[in-house]
Amino acid sequence: MSAIVIGAGFAGLLAAIRLRIAGVRVTVLERLPRAGGKAALGTPEGGWSEFSSGPTVVTMPQVFRGVHQRLGLPAPTLTPARPTTRYQYPDGRVFAPEALDTSGTLDRTLSQLSRQEGQDYTRLLQAARRMYEDAQDTFIFAPPPTPARLARYALTRGRYASPHLRLAQLVQSGPYLTPFWLRFATYLGADPYRAPAVLHNISWVELGAGIWHLEGGLGAFAARLAARAEQLGVQFEYSTRIEHLLVERGRVAAAHTDRGVFSADTWVSAADRSLTQAWLGRGLERTPRGVSGFALQLAFSEDVGQGHHLLFPPEYAREWRDIRAGRLPSDPTLYLHLDGQRGFLLVNAPPDPAQPTDSPEYARFLLRQLAARLPLPISDWHALDARRYALTADRGALYGRAPHGLGGSLRAGWRVAGVENLVQVGGTVHPGGGVPLSMLSGWNGAGVLVGGGYDDLGRLNLLD
Repeated sequence: MSAIVIGAGFAGLLAAIRLRIAGVRVTVLERLPRAGGKAALGTPEGGWSEFSSGPTVVTMPQVFRGVHQRLGLPAPTLTPARPTTRYQYPDGRVFAPEALDTSGTLDRTLSQLSRQEGQDYTRLLQAARRMYEDAQDTFIFAPPPTPARLARYALTRGRYASPHLRLAQLVQSGPYLTPFWLRFATYLGADPYRAPAVLHNISWVELGAGIWHLEGGLGAFAARLAARAEQLGVQFEYSTRIEHLLVERGRVAAAHTDRGVFSADTWVSAADRSLTQAWLGRGLERTPRGVSGFALQLAFSEDVGQGHHLLFPPEYAREWRDIRAGRLPSDPTLYLHLDGQRGFLLVNAPPDPAQPTDSPEYARFLLRQLAARLPLPISDWHALDARRYALTADRGALYGRAPHGLGGSLRAGWRVAGVENLVQVGGTVHPGGGVPLSMLSGWNGAGVLVGGGYDDLGRLNLLD
């Protein structure tokens, strides 16, 4: 049997490898000139393709270890980030929480908070833990949930996820901690003021198991996965843009590309779900789209160390009013990753801004904002525009439709209605966005095509 995998991001790489292990002849079609998806952005000019882009650190370390074990690769070198992130507020206050998995105690975290803030932090951390542990067997480490499993979750666990509250109502805890808790929902592309309370569970992944630095970064990890796939016999066709998919009698027969026609018996799309629908001639979904991002790669004239920083604006809600209005934020939260003489700056953006998302004017504005808050020896910079790389057809939304409301927080399954031999994997479908979940999606979505059972890749049991 032959298979074509569309996309060489982390979901596509895991899908291709699982199919090849099952004896399938696999070809991967990738729009970019190398593997990695969002971690492979950047242009060769000036060496920017070698800089950090897209995801910069990892969560769920056990999933990464599981992937290496399944593929026969040496165990990854993962170093915990202590603290997880340094949160800086406009008045100069810094909050640097430590994850329970790496510190074993809340003492250092609570010592930075007032008594009331400490009580709120402990209460909301425990709420996040319960939501995560209640949800993981249905929504994370499991196949796409059936109506029966959803009903069982709703009856036994769902009431503890505050189903009648929005996230902003659940996490009210003062001017400093409220935006701290809200921003975790952006990991799934949500407007935190419209997100359901259940997305509070995302914070437990970081604050429970922590953030980890992967030796060499995620770009190098993608290269290792691609090399392993090639060793197994997977063929890669880079710089190949899909134009449309030809469907005959309920089956994909061929992909028409800018480099000719490719055919196969079975298909995996690891591209954005909306792109797959467009290639099938089905148009775009009429649902609100999640947020996008404006990103800058940074070069420094000297080593600035390694760290993860988040700089809040004076009014967090204003940023989201701008995004809802389709404007690039006038005073955005600055998300900064530092790695020696390299860095990556990201701000939230609307999925379809009036201003281009690689605008030099906005980039210079962000650099001025950064210099006023955290002066760094920046020697050069490069603006990224994900839409230029055709990663999404949905106006730049990083993870597809907005996860707003209880229904919005559910992701589509792997099967594509009306197409027998095609599965959809990646960050816009089950179990969701982010590198660990995308790998789970690719590995198990492809497993459906070869009769493979569900594999949790070394399920992450936080703080057993």
